[in-house]
Amino acid sequence: MPNAKAGPSRLEQKLRAEITGDVFFDRFNKGRYATDASFYQVMPAGVVVPRTMDEALRALTIARDDGRIVTPRGGGTSQCGQTVNEGIVVDFSKHLNQIVSLDVEGRTCVVEPGIVLDDLNRQLKKHGLWFPVDVSTASRATIGGMAGNNSCGGRSLRYGTMRDNTIAIDAALADGTLARFGEVPRDLKDVDAPDEARALFRDMLALGEREAAEVADRFPKVQRRVGGYNLDALTPRNAANNLAHLLVGSEGTLAFSTRIELKLWPLIRTKVLGVCHFGSFYEAMDAAQHLVKLKPIAVELVDRTMIGLGRDIAMFQPVIAAAVRGDPDAILVVEFAEETVDENLAKLKQLSELMGDLGFSWNNEPRKWGGVAEIIEPALQTAIADFRAAGLNVMMSMKEAGKPVSFVEDCAVPLPHLADYTARLNEVFAKHGTRGTMYAHASEGCLHVRPVLNLKLEKDVKAMRAIAEEAFAMVREYKGSHSGEHGDGIVRSEFHEQMFGSRIVADFKEVKQRFDPGNVLNPGRIVDPPRMDDRSLFRYPPDYRIDDIKPVLDWSAYPGAAGGFQGAVEMCNNNGACRKLDGGVMCPSYRATRDEKDVTRGRANTLRLAISGQLGPGALSSDEMMETLKLCVSCKACRRECPTGVDMAKMKIEVLAARAKTHGLTLRDRLVAYLPRYADMAARIAPLVNLRNHVAPLRALMERVTGISAKRELPAFRTDTFRVDADAFGPADGREVVLFGDTFNRIYERENLDAALRVLIAGGYRVYMPRPSDGGRALCCGRTFLSAGLVDEAKSELQRLVETYAPFASRGVPIIGLEPSCLLTLRDELLSLRNDTIARTISAHALLLEEFLACEAESGRLALPLGPLPGKALLHGHCHQKSFAAFKPVEQVLRLIPDLAIETVESSCCGMAGAFGYGAETYDVSLQMAEASLLPAVRKADASTFIVADGTSCRHQIQDGADRGAVHAAQLLAMSLERAQASK
Repeated sequence: MPNAKAGPSRLEQKLRAEITGDVFFDRFNKGRYATDASFYQVMPAGVVVPRTMDEALRALTIARDDGRIVTPRGGGTSQCGQTVNEGIVVDFSKHLNQIVSLDVEGRTCVVEPGIVLDDLNRQLKKHGLWFPVDVSTASRATIGGMAGNNSCGGRSLRYGTMRDNTIAIDAALADGTLARFGEVPRDLKDVDAPDEARALFRDMLALGEREAAEVADRFPKVQRRVGGYNLDALTPRNAANNLAHLLVGSEGTLAFSTRIELKLWPLIRTKVLGVCHFGSFYEAMDAAQHLVKLKPIAVELVDRTMIGLGRDIAMFQPVIAAAVRGDPDAILVVEFAEETVDENLAKLKQLSELMGDLGFSWNNEPRKWGGVAEIIEPALQTAIADFRAAGLNVMMSMKEAGKPVSFVEDCAVPLPHLADYTARLNEVFAKHGTRGTMYAHASEGCLHVRPVLNLKLEKDVKAMRAIAEEAFAMVREYKGSHSGEHGDGIVRSEFHEQMFGSRIVADFKEVKQRFDPGNVLNPGRIVDPPRMDDRSLFRYPPDYRIDDIKPVLDWSAYPGAAGGFQGAVEMCNNNGACRKLDGGVMCPSYRATRDEKDVTRGRANTLRLAISGQLGPGALSSDEMMETLKLCVSCKACRRECPTGVDMAKMKIEVLAARAKTHGLTLRDRLVAYLPRYADMAARIAPLVNLRNHVAPLRALMERVTGISAKRELPAFRTDTFRVDADAFGPADGREVVLFGDTFNRIYERENLDAALRVLIAGGYRVYMPRPSDGGRALCCGRTFLSAGLVDEAKSELQRLVETYAPFASRGVPIIGLEPSCLLTLRDELLSLRNDTIARTISAHALLLEEFLACEAESGRLALPLGPLPGKALLHGHCHQKSFAAFKPVEQVLRLIPDLAIETVESSCCGMAGAFGYGAETYDVSLQMAEASLLPAVRKADASTFIVADGTSCRHQIQDGADRGAVHAAQLLAMSLERAQASK
């Protein structure tokens, strides 16, 4: 970076001196906290990630004394701009995330505000309890953030909102006063609180008494009313007098929550879904008011747009195929959770009868076409719930300049008006030249509604403003709420006066002034907000431009500058699905560190800021950018599991290429990248090369010179590398296949290629291993070069491969590989480097061994004489296998082996990830990733259990971390063949 850094400010020095957690004042880290899931961006002055609650409160004091505002933040997934502001952001999510106490019998718990909902419920499950405010962002939403927004979730019809399930909140006022907010008598008799808090309580109850009539008149009579401050909690009509309910929904503007006491519920033991299909969206909306009379716990809308987008997303294709019939305009997912299975089945029968009574039939014309698909199978129910929960990100997966924009996102209207409201709203969208997407909580009259707009364009910003004004006017006409779930923030606070009237808004200001006279806590949210269309606050302000970047990969599927690289980076909508801590693979580095820097969202934000010049000249190839991507293991989990398809592994190649061009390569980069070109020479002198593993001083010297950890055993070169003396093997009339001998298996573990060759020959296949068309060294996929940003070298390797395999692919011969990262390069990066016909043909015919065998088995063509292998196999999937839906075939094929029980480790990345785990600076994180689930599972396995992992790096991590040898699936198949032959 060209400019010398200015010295730390007095505020930064003070914070660093008194806080042991992270303190950030650099542009890169501040940029990662400048956005939430809204379209706003506000650069903070600094960020504090406290280790203890005392540190969080100390940060508040230090910032306040320095004249800075403070914004508390959880998962950063707010959709209205609540968690972005210009002062000090305090991130509770990394450390302040524990259950403080749990009363199982009383069904209550006390938690720190940074605990994630899914994490809380995982811990409660063993006690038969859960916290039922089940927001769609449950995998990353913190309880503190949910309290701040008064979150609702899909089952609020039965369980209520966050407010309904919050018993008490311990909090600090801006001046440092600590108090417990909960139920109090109106006379405050025997309330144990500091004098300052008692005076505040008295004033708030007095305000509630004074304004009771106005509140009763102006507050919408719908459950989904989360706008403004909850003054109705203060009125005499509210028997509970629960002052915690005033803090719920206050968006961090009144107090710093330190502990939150929650009401818990028994787990749902049994449930069923009825997927109601409709040929007319209007009819679906009109039906909702009738369906809720059956007392389901949820009625969720999925519209035509969401169904169509889901069909284009690999992870959702199976569930849509299984649950959706025909071509509906909308479906309503109706969920019943009665005490017994029979009661649930009776409800499903009533649902079908009701749909018939409403005039719907599978044989009708579109307006009354429809019926019920009954979903009894729990796995499919979960898959449907996951799809619905991903609704926001599914909608945002549109690869076009316009995106569904959240601003009339969650208006709530009484159910009898829902059909008319949505019809009129679509007319408003059309009037302003756009269309909208709608999904979610039909049972509450609270749909997530997003018109498609491009907020880089002034005309679309004006259209947004006009749509907001017209939509909110309609909501008031129907006596609904303009804010029904996601809060106010910047986007809706401006409209409070129209919704509640000037007197209530004056009351809001009085509450804010009484709690926070210095206006320290998250100002401009709820009270005295900016205009919602102030473009200076947008993620894409009027002067937003992309630097002149020439990408090295093909990003033409996306809009925008830099050949579409801009559009690919901007696909990240900040909703934070990558922050999940369990299930799937994404994002393994974040699971290890819990740092925003190390999550896909944080990296994508940094890239966007870099390519738009907001981080200074040269940011894309800077040291800070490399630090941002240092722990990205290129697992490709985000490619599959991010519903908007942010492929950080591929984006990292762009950064590495820019870095290599401007800074050159390190020695370690060269050793890794050029391995395929020197591997055969190293094999000839294997004993000499392998000395490093056996001589401690050589290990230490190599670490100093190359940065390769002395703690790691490097893969041992061997003199008996895999070589063949013919171009083809197996019966001349057998079905043709090509076996790709990748560098890693060829040089280090030839047993795997030997085994695969035996298996294919035994299956009657004609196996080709063609020599390179240029007559030179063995073929390579180029992956090692891509890992160093040497794209031209990777292209050169792939060109040799394409020329050699082209004659086979052109006549439909499968190209079979063993190493997932190598073979799947032909399905992915190859098409980003060249998209000609022959490259597409080779890509289409590239299969992992198990994929090929599974397809053969399903078609009835597989004829492998497999013998029994009594015992168990513990199976770990390579990240790329999971990303390309190529892992299940491994399970399917191994289950063909008689007497072999298969157990799959529910694991994220193994942590080795090619060369990542060998780095001295990444060694510890590498093991952290492995210790999350993989290594403990391996250690628990008895000595007779086969440990199976197709990835070379996975096998080495298992050996290093658990001192257990792991084998490729090909070896188990070969062993099974030998058993069969031995028994003859």
